Amino acid sequence: MAKDMTLLWGSGSPPCWRVQIALEEKKLQGYNQKMLDFMKGEHKSKQVMDMNPRGQLPAFKHKDHVLNESYAACLYLEKQFGGQGNKLVPECAAEQAMMYQRMFEGLALNQKMADVIYYEWKVPEGERHDSAVKRNREALTAEIKLWEGYLSKGPGPFLAGKTFTMADVAVYPSIAYLYRFQLCEERYPKLAAYYNSLKERPSIKVSWPPTWLETPEETGKLKDI
Repeated sequence: MAKDMTLLWGSGSPPCWRVQIALEEKKLQGYNQKMLDFMKGEHKSKQVMDMNPRGQLPAFKHKDHVLNESYAACLYLEKQFGGQGNKLVPECAAEQAMMYQRMFEGLALNQKMADVIYYEWKVPEGERHDSAVKRNREALTAEIKLWEGYLSKGPGPFLAGKTFTMADVAVYPSIAYLYRFQLCEERYPKLAAYYNSLKERPSIKVSWPPTWLETPEETGKLKDI
């Protein structure tokens, strides 16, 4: 089954990492894969553009089915291989509702994080404003406090309760990205505990971004958030 799959990915990208974690959780090792270098512009190569005309990673294909949106790819894998590996979408309506809610809330976290980390890269120098930087940082702070609150209130150690679900597959890479940029663990203890508790989960450990292993920390851009 996995031999019919191809994944083009970039190290450290939360969307790419989501798909890798989902593949590991569903016991779909042995798929065709190629790590590409964002800095070299390899995500704009013909190989990628043939699969994803947006020139973005991941680019994922199963047989003739192409899914380049990471959430779509993850949910597809669960639907197609539900009886294999770990079940990632709960049967219980309440747990399933919580899973979907947290999963899609993760998109807001990812966007607000990117607004801070990549502001200088995305916004031309002449269009940058201190007020925008301040606003983006305040928005990210409020967002992180929401997630700290979710984990403080429970009902379990995972984002949607007592079991590891697709919500964790989707959001953990973004939370790890926060700590990659030195978010203060002491300031958000529940979030830090969640982040550290899953580092050794097999699907996460085996797919940990290789570039992060080579250079453990980025700049401290988030240490004051």
